[in-house]
Amino acid sequence: MEFLLVSDSRTEKNYKIPIQDNFIQATDVGKITLPDASHEDKETSVENARPLRILDQGFENTACMVSSITVMYAVYISSHTILLLTSVISDGHRGEIRLRDLPIEDLFRTYVYEDIMHLLIWEALPSSKQKDNVRTALCQSAIPPETVVNVISAFPQDSETYNMILAGMSAFAFSDSIMGATRHQQKPMFQGNLVKADKAIIRTVAYMAATIALVYCHKRGKKFTNPQPHRSLIGNLLLMMGFIDAESGPDSKVETCLNKLWILYADSEITNSTAAALHAGSSLTDPVSCAIAGLVSGFGPLHGGAIELAYEGFEQIGKVENVGPFMEAVKAKKARLFGYGHRVLKKRDPRAALIKEVMPAEDSTNPLLQIAFEVDRAARKDPYFVERGLHANVDLYGSFPYLALGFEKDIITAVIILSRTPGALAHWRESLVQPVKLWRPQQIYKPTLPN
Repeated sequence: MEFLLVSDSRTEKNYKIPIQDNFIQATDVGKITLPDASHEDKETSVENARPLRILDQGFENTACMVSSITVMYAVYISSHTILLLTSVISDGHRGEIRLRDLPIEDLFRTYVYEDIMHLLIWEALPSSKQKDNVRTALCQSAIPPETVVNVISAFPQDSETYNMILAGMSAFAFSDSIMGATRHQQKPMFQGNLVKADKAIIRTVAYMAATIALVYCHKRGKKFTNPQPHRSLIGNLLLMMGFIDAESGPDSKVETCLNKLWILYADSEITNSTAAALHAGSSLTDPVSCAIAGLVSGFGPLHGGAIELAYEGFEQIGKVENVGPFMEAVKAKKARLFGYGHRVLKKRDPRAALIKEVMPAEDSTNPLLQIAFEVDRAARKDPYFVERGLHANVDLYGSFPYLALGFEKDIITAVIILSRTPGALAHWRESLVQPVKLWRPQQIYKPTLPN
């Protein structure tokens, strides 16, 4: 075993902290203490009385759990390497994303979203029968009870999509007696009970899909259509939203494009919204409540909301000729560029290239797409962005395929959050076989001193 050797100059003590898989345990750091915390300075004495801790605002270098679902990292490539079906023409680093250790490029080109959903949650690609079983279960749970319909219908049609979806999901949770029972029993409902958890995961995904479709229809005065058991999750979403009718087959163009888009958004390690869901889940609440916690986070402007804000930024730029002044304003911190930079991937996000492959032909007529291309081109050669490891992420282009397919701006973030929900719930499911540990971050206490 390898060790981190720590010499504490305050006490002249030495410590050996075990290193395993390039991690150290925070509890091992907590073994470093001061023998005497008495001090005239009250602020110092309060903190010195505690074990040594690590301040990591924003969790930039802190892991909160062990996972085998998704990994994102940079890999070095040489000029003659062919990596993940992508021919590389220059030396450097590129971002890599693997779901259950399978490259996202392979999954993107070979499978449909249902396969990836099954892979994330149940650790393996599904058989045809398994896919049919999940379709049937999703369909049964996506038929909304009257309570849910009434709650969403009570909103004015011009209400915020976000608020309506929160209300609809809460109404679904109210209508599910098993979800509600988690708050009224001492024994954990789902911890260690994956059979019950799996059924609850399917219901939660179905509730989210039905809620988004109900909100979409209500805001536009359209009729909601109940799902059909032979259709995929994406196919039923399109049916419920009124993009296709009950008598027609799937819209191959729209459904094919969404299958690829949803694979790109399926999971990205423990994102802010996934962490919010897991934070809620650590209290042993139900998965609908976890999904609501993730939903609240997902609509934030620094997370899923960045997709819509990136597009609105292109609208404000107006034309390609204005990109240069805009980029200068970004560097001067007078403007913000959404869809650029990533907390984990400090090299190019492979999804940013893949999303271009599924952009419908209609996108070529969107002048804002040319602005997005110019923003990316300018940033890729600007030392300010290059030296800071800032590259386009999938959100930069996220709105364009949806708009070309006929989705309006106000519903795009919600649909993308739906595509992320099974991945977040896969992490929740993974936590159910780990020891129960309530997430409870600590703080560094600094009292306000009197003037």
